[in-house]
Amino acid sequence: MDLQALVDKFKVIAGVYAFDILPDGSYSEIRIMAINSLNNMMFKVNPGAPDFYPGVPLRSYFTEINLENFMYRCASGNEPLYSYVNAFGMWIKGFYLPLDEDGNIINEKGEPNTSPRTAYCLYITTRSAEADTDYMTQHSEGVSSAVMNISLKLHETPNYHQAMAAAVNEIKKVCGSERCALYTVDISNQHCNFINSDGANRDFLENFAAEMGRSPFEVAMSWNNILEESDCLLLEDLEYVKERDLVWYDSLCRYDVNNLILYSIRNNNILVGFIWAANFDVSKLMRIKETLELTAFLISSVIANHQMVSRLEVQSKTDGLTQVNNRNAMNNYVDALVSGEEKRPESMGVVFADLNGLKTVNDDFGHDAGDKLLARAGSLLKLAFGDYDIYRAGGDEFVVFCPEITNEKLDQHVAQLRSLADSTPDVSFAVGSVYVTGEYDIRTAMNAADELMYKDKQEYYRNHPEKDRRKCNNV
Repeated sequence: MDLQALVDKFKVIAGVYAFDILPDGSYSEIRIMAINSLNNMMFKVNPGAPDFYPGVPLRSYFTEINLENFMYRCASGNEPLYSYVNAFGMWIKGFYLPLDEDGNIINEKGEPNTSPRTAYCLYITTRSAEADTDYMTQHSEGVSSAVMNISLKLHETPNYHQAMAAAVNEIKKVCGSERCALYTVDISNQHCNFINSDGANRDFLENFAAEMGRSPFEVAMSWNNILEESDCLLLEDLEYVKERDLVWYDSLCRYDVNNLILYSIRNNNILVGFIWAANFDVSKLMRIKETLELTAFLISSVIANHQMVSRLEVQSKTDGLTQVNNRNAMNNYVDALVSGEEKRPESMGVVFADLNGLKTVNDDFGHDAGDKLLARAGSLLKLAFGDYDIYRAGGDEFVVFCPEITNEKLDQHVAQLRSLADSTPDVSFAVGSVYVTGEYDIRTAMNAADELMYKDKQEYYRNHPEKDRRKCNNV
């Protein structure tokens, strides 16, 4: 058979691939038998690969497990297949056509032939930078119905986590899997989340990652590396994972995972998450692949929109210079406590910390130096008060709220702040703290802490009159 003449007839990227079906039913490595002149991208993936010759191993150029699985399935089962994936930064349509012994295309699904022989697959592909939305709507009634159900769940409730959990439950049904989850990834802040049909589960995420000695974001990046520019893994066993990431393989075995789906979710080619399913129904493989192609496309916009809104919310509540909460966030919290919208803690520590000498630094060294001093002050407050909410109330003034704290613990945090400032040559705080319990008024407590801070500041300037530029302002 003249395979080169066959592929040269096509005006799109085309190639013929072959492998041997061995006596024990296993497959040999896939070989490239012929490619047309449009298939030059293949040779750019691995610059150290050999020049093409008929029979060169496909993996000399790249490894794409899903592509290989489709070729094996197509040629051994005499089954025409197609795929539509986002890979290598492009949307790729792939058509897989089995060839008979004479090199003729088998256009209709025939009887599988697993007898020892050399099997051939004609792979034809087109590529584009943008998704073909018309093509994505041309699916079977069953796939369209499944995608519609998932889409409805995504928009059934305005609560993001509830909507995603409901969508996960639908995906789990489609896959016929024992387990299914969304693993979301925000590249901008390296934040990840794990959402299954019960909702977000941060504790499981942390434990799952820690078992592998990785952070949740490092887990996501390891998965992204394993995908190797592809969009998904559809694995009927875990041998591929064992070859690529033994740590992850061991983790999967601990959870009794036998097969796996890992489908990347990308928005404008930026990773935003993964669809993860374990112990799925392998008899539904093609329908699962077709459904997830569309599902990942739909979910990507929901995740990306949520991440954008979350970033805007953080920006609206965060002081850009010190990266602590801003005055607006403080006012909202106080108002919520006063109105009863936020449950009042049984005890509360209120700390006012005013940065001494900021005006002196601004006057003598410029506002850039003053900004750096404020940033260092914010860092010391974070070190001293850990996970408690810190606010920049304005100018050189900071406020810290410590709910459900003991008086002794509050004193320890204040002492630590003073100690940190004393060990830093250019940062000094005037501090006032108040501890309240029972039927207290948060604003009264704030006023009391503010008065104590002012007295502390007066004492500082009595001891350091050369740094008191406030008098200059009153002249």
